[in-house]
Amino acid sequence: MRDAFVKALTELAEKDSSIFFITADLGFGVFDDFARKFPNQYLNIGVAEQNMVGVATGLGLDGRKVFSYSIANFATLRCLEQIRNDAAYHEVNLTVVASGGGFTYGGLGMSHHATEDLGIMRSLPGITTVAPCTAWETYEATKTLTLNHGVGYLRIEKGGIQRPINNEIKYKLGESIQMRPGDDLSIIVTGGIMEECLKASMELEKKGVNARVISMHTIKPIDIDAIKRSSKETGHIVCVEEHNKYGGLSSAVSEVLVENSLSCKFASVSIDDTYSAVVGSQDYLRKYYNLDKDSIVKKCINLLG
Repeated sequence: MRDAFVKALTELAEKDSSIFFITADLGFGVFDDFARKFPNQYLNIGVAEQNMVGVATGLGLDGRKVFSYSIANFATLRCLEQIRNDAAYHEVNLTVVASGGGFTYGGLGMSHHATEDLGIMRSLPGITTVAPCTAWETYEATKTLTLNHGVGYLRIEKGGIQRPINNEIKYKLGESIQMRPGDDLSIIVTGGIMEECLKASMELEKKGVNARVISMHTIKPIDIDAIKRSSKETGHIVCVEEHNKYGGLSSAVSEVLVENSLSCKFASVSIDDTYSAVVGSQDYLRKYYNLDKDSIVKKCINLLG
């Protein structure tokens, strides 16, 4: 996903001199080419995330389309006041890019585990909140967010499918993408944990369960119509996210179900309102916190009864 972001950012900067990229002492080697090509559109501000958002706001108020970039918790929680009071309140064209959503930096401990960021950013008025499930979505979202008015939040991880599942698919903020068809239940996913969900859907197929898999890459605004269709056509929804169960995808989908009086069996595969006190690889932590393929399959089977 990171490489897809860099590719899209470079293409944007080549065509638009108002594009400006600020990194908080992160991405050495990754952004070297960008810095050489666009010295007047790049700034490494150092370990100063709060200042980074202040500078980004000033540039945005001057007509720039700004991207700020750091590890997820540092790009959001460390400078939350500046994002809220400076950038979002003034509707600055700023995309806050969080590298390493969920357990991407699993080996560095809970300070680097981004497990509350979606809920926090989604709660701020006017912030478009995006957690791509694939590298292709990351590329498209990066380009689209520059056209979006106000602040956007882009949460990226490692890996991800490089191409759309078919050439007919068009990316649009707020419109989910169906990755696999199915009419027994719907697995609604956000973020890179999509890879576990696709594995789970294939395992469920072996058990005679046809699971619809939906990439809900945009949490805000969320695709209300897709949730309505899933509720009516499958009657069962399982939300999967590498995030706390409160505030993120599960909460957003639940809100739609309740507000529209939809009758549907619902379950969440998410972190059970706890801090991730364990250190390990992303795969290890997904298994430890019951977010892996087997846990998703079990949750789906239990929901179906």
